[in-house]
Amino acid sequence: MPSVVLVTGLSGSGKTTALRALEDTGWFCMDNVPVVLLPKVVELAGNATPRIAVVVDVRDRQFIRDAGAVLDELNRQGVATTVVFLDSDTDALVRRFRETRRRHPLSTESNDLMEAIAEERTTLEDLARRSALTINTSHCNVHELKAIIQQHFAAEGDRSMTVRIVSFGFKHGPLTDADLLFDVRFLPNPHFDPALRARTGLQPEVSDFVLQLPAFQEFDALLQPLLMWLLPRYAAEGKAYLTIGVGCTGGKHRSVAIAEHLARTLGVHSRGIVVSHRDRAHWTTTNA
Repeated sequence: MPSVVLVTGLSGSGKTTALRALEDTGWFCMDNVPVVLLPKVVELAGNATPRIAVVVDVRDRQFIRDAGAVLDELNRQGVATTVVFLDSDTDALVRRFRETRRRHPLSTESNDLMEAIAEERTTLEDLARRSALTINTSHCNVHELKAIIQQHFAAEGDRSMTVRIVSFGFKHGPLTDADLLFDVRFLPNPHFDPALRARTGLQPEVSDFVLQLPAFQEFDALLQPLLMWLLPRYAAEGKAYLTIGVGCTGGKHRSVAIAEHLARTLGVHSRGIVVSHRDRAHWTTTNA
């Protein structure tokens, strides 16, 4: 029989992020499933996959109050069900709805957002009581929530730590979600070389210039052992997602070349390496 994770909770609390985290670890995922159809979903999908995750919430207004009875029936059939309830402080939910300008699913012309949230809490009380895992996302970013979900529901073979390496330019703002951040503005800037200015750290001319600098090679000789020492210790503490920021002035030359270099070298020792260049939209090149 398949295992079923039912993701529910308050609107704006991060259910979509949680579902994507489950999908990334191999769960078969469906959003906004009418709860009365859940046994049929299990019957049909269970033949193809042993792990099913669905989001059920107040968008299913007609049947959401039947969720408890449906879960009881699945349990009687021998289906292992786990309820994950995502909660959040009301102030945080109000702020998120105002930022996104989305309408709460229980909002009407006769009630305001605070009243809709209070009604939703009442409607979901039974599912909240049934939850095996309750996560308050008031102060979680999407990466932290994803890591929490994956720590609980990734299969043993999937529990490796993902390392995200991000290049950026300080002049476009700091990288706010980095666990480790390295400022490489101490290196000579290719921007001041007319032959390199229009190029980027993705191109060999710039990459070679940066990586062959004696100052970078000294820096790299210190950095590599540090990262090799740190990464397994972060993983051992259960961290599923680690972000390493590499910053230069504009986020186009030095940081890009070094981020790519780190992705190559760390990839030899670890799977799950992702590299991205935050300020790519600011690049203007003639030979990109």
